Amino acid sequence: MELQYNSPVILTFFLLSMLVLLADGWTNGWSTMNLFCVYRSSWRDPLGYIRLFGHVLGHANWEHFLNNMLLLLVVGPPMEEKYGSIPLLKGILFTALVTGVLQCILFPNTGLLGASGIVFMLIMLSSLAGSKNGGIPITFILVGVLYLSQQVYSIFFIQDNVANFMHIVGGICGTAFGFAVRKR
Repeated sequence: MELQYNSPVILTFFLLSMLVLLADGWTNGWSTMNLFCVYRSSWRDPLGYIRLFGHVLGHANWEHFLNNMLLLLVVGPPMEEKYGSIPLLKGILFTALVTGVLQCILFPNTGLLGASGIVFMLIMLSSLAGSKNGGIPITFILVGVLYLSQQVYSIFFIQDNVANFMHIVGGICGTAFGFAVRKR
């Protein structure tokens, strides 16, 4: 038996995220703060453009990394197999850009990092995967209602450093991506 790099986009995302977390330790947090955490800055700052996409690779600590990567590695490969590597990469980049820009506009005094928006994009995308003949799967409705309810509840009743709004945005991006790809 040989090892297979069965899901190139998802596995590369995982490896890059792990390298970013290791670099965070090696640079005493400089690399994460300056390259992999998005926050409002001058549009003349070239690193700002890297952060708009790179924030999805940054994580606060090993627990944050493991929580995101476990779900990414479970949900991502079947989605990459179903939709293809290039379309999935485009969906990830689109979600990273949308969440990065919205973070800068709506929450100018806080930073955002982590793959949660990407994970929730994949979760919503996977709930659409079983649709037949253009119908709307009941699993999609159930996942959407449960997921949205949990995130809204967390926004109003749980005080933590979790970007629940960006989770919702990631889910919306996954839904939009799923319907767009399905129509093709």
